[in-house]
Amino acid sequence: MGRATARAARDTPEALNAPLFRQLAERFDETQRHVVLDLGAASTPMLSLLGRSPSRVEIADLAAGAVIERLNAAAPGDELDALAESSLPGHDGSEPVDLVFCWDLPNYLAPRAASALMWAIAARARAGALAHALVVYAERGMPERPGRYVPGDDNRLVDRGVRAGEIAAPRYSPEAFGQLMHPFTVDRVRLLANGMQEYLLCLKP
Repeated sequence: MGRATARAARDTPEALNAPLFRQLAERFDETQRHVVLDLGAASTPMLSLLGRSPSRVEIADLAAGAVIERLNAAAPGDELDALAESSLPGHDGSEPVDLVFCWDLPNYLAPRAASALMWAIAARARAGALAHALVVYAERGMPERPGRYVPGDDNRLVDRGVRAGEIAAPRYSPEAFGQLMHPFTVDRVRLLANGMQEYLLCLKP
């Protein structure tokens, strides 16, 4: 293997087998309409996947700018609640959200910020809505910025984010993560090959 080939192999992100994401992805072959809130950035592969069914997609892109930093720095109470709501796309309430892609963003939010955000999401979601998330669990460190996950072949996840620098990971236990994401509750959790835990949460009636 030449140097250029070896460098390309190192720079190509490895596709991650995420069974709970795959189960969600299979739903988009149905004719049922879905209202999806994506907390990450818009991507062609994700929009293509969601377009398999008549979906409405709302993009928050919380990793852009300094949204996460502002949420983490906001004072608890009305200031934080208002900022959490304004960080989400406009929503007129006519179609409640039924699926939320959180990706790895909860790892980067202070607990009070994550809680405020999930309550703001719950206010626009229907009972039974699902939320998908990835949590750094086995490793002590994580990239200093959230990933940019997109579906690849066979609906495996590929992180296209820039990996520059590392910070300490909160490494939430399932119990602590369940408290963090309230009022959504943990429905299923899987330990992935890369040491992350994959979560599917549900907003109970």
